[in-house]
Amino acid sequence: MDKDLGRLLYNYLLETGMAEGLAAYINVFVLMLVVLVLVFLLDILLWKILRAVSVRLARKSKNNFDNFLVAHRVPRYVAHVIPLLILLRFVPVAFEDFDYAAIIALKTIKILFVFLTLVIFRKFLKSVNSYLKTLPKFRDKPIDSYVQVFMIFAWAIGILTIFAIVTDTTVWKFFTALGAASAVVLLIFKDSILGLVASIQVTINDMVRIGDWITFEKYGADGDVVEISLATVKVRNFDMTTTTIPTYALISDSFKNWRSMQASGGRRIKRSLIIKQKSIRFLTDEEVERLKKIYLIEAYITTRSQQIKSHNQDNQINKELLVNGRNLTNFGVFRKYVTNYLEGHSAINKKMTLMVRQLQPTSQGIPLEVYAFSSDKRWENYEYVMADIFDHLLAALPYFSLELFELPSSTTFVPTSEEETKI
Repeated sequence: MDKDLGRLLYNYLLETGMAEGLAAYINVFVLMLVVLVLVFLLDILLWKILRAVSVRLARKSKNNFDNFLVAHRVPRYVAHVIPLLILLRFVPVAFEDFDYAAIIALKTIKILFVFLTLVIFRKFLKSVNSYLKTLPKFRDKPIDSYVQVFMIFAWAIGILTIFAIVTDTTVWKFFTALGAASAVVLLIFKDSILGLVASIQVTINDMVRIGDWITFEKYGADGDVVEISLATVKVRNFDMTTTTIPTYALISDSFKNWRSMQASGGRRIKRSLIIKQKSIRFLTDEEVERLKKIYLIEAYITTRSQQIKSHNQDNQINKELLVNGRNLTNFGVFRKYVTNYLEGHSAINKKMTLMVRQLQPTSQGIPLEVYAFSSDKRWENYEYVMADIFDHLLAALPYFSLELFELPSSTTFVPTSEEETKI
């Protein structure tokens, strides 16, 4: 039936006295033109029908997955499938008298069909990716890397299928050949394989999520993770630059993830004041009385002074020298002042560790470290809280006759008036 239909024009041209060769060329040209026009019109018709149906379903559906299918034009590419199948069916009829051309045309259409299948699969995966990112459970997961893995396998199968079509052989023979050349394949796809393994380990161990703040000194990264793909992890740094890190570096090198800090009740403040050693001394009775005027330590000094005085009297300590017996020091009182100040600070989380400690003496002086946690974990607010605390402590130091260490400057060695006269 198809052969008779395809030879109608050919037989008519022969009856008019036209040569067989010319009649065959005109016949195949006209047939292909008619088939292509019909296929083109059918493609437009199917697209309009699928678009109308998909848009209507997307509006009525409570699930927004179909919205992403429409947004990524999946129905548009699906509409190409039936026209290609029709073209595949009628090409042999049109090229009946041209066997070699029919083989080339069929192979071309089959290759186009393979590419169309890959495009539809890719668009579908992108729709799934976009949909999953709207769900809280998957929003911080590296879905992009898995999409890339699926597409790598899809393209590998597609390319093998195209080779099979071109060479008129089976796909299994190519797989057999690849088995012999596996070492070459592993070398070519080394980064992809490492990225795949790393991506799986990162996900299973929950090492990094999209949105995490990470610090990776080796690659100069300090910011939020914005994308995790098969080969790379993109970090938007706080200076608004972007750093790209190999995915496998997350499991082969050490980096810092601040997620646990952000999920906790506070952000750590760990900073020291280096006190000049010569400024640390015992307090006289007059100085103790003067420091009682400081509200935060008034009760402490009163109680402590009484305890020290009772101890010294009970043990008949000779207090002609301050070093004898028990005494208050300006450094110890200041340490207590800092502790009370932090305990009363509204921005400090009192449920977490709060400590003011003296560290190992250094060549510069004795470090007094503040170890506490800011309730506000946002960077700019955290820096403000820390600066506010140390502004106060630096200004309070002179009230305790303490000095902060700093390296000498040009103004340190200013000659006196007598020295200027001598010069």
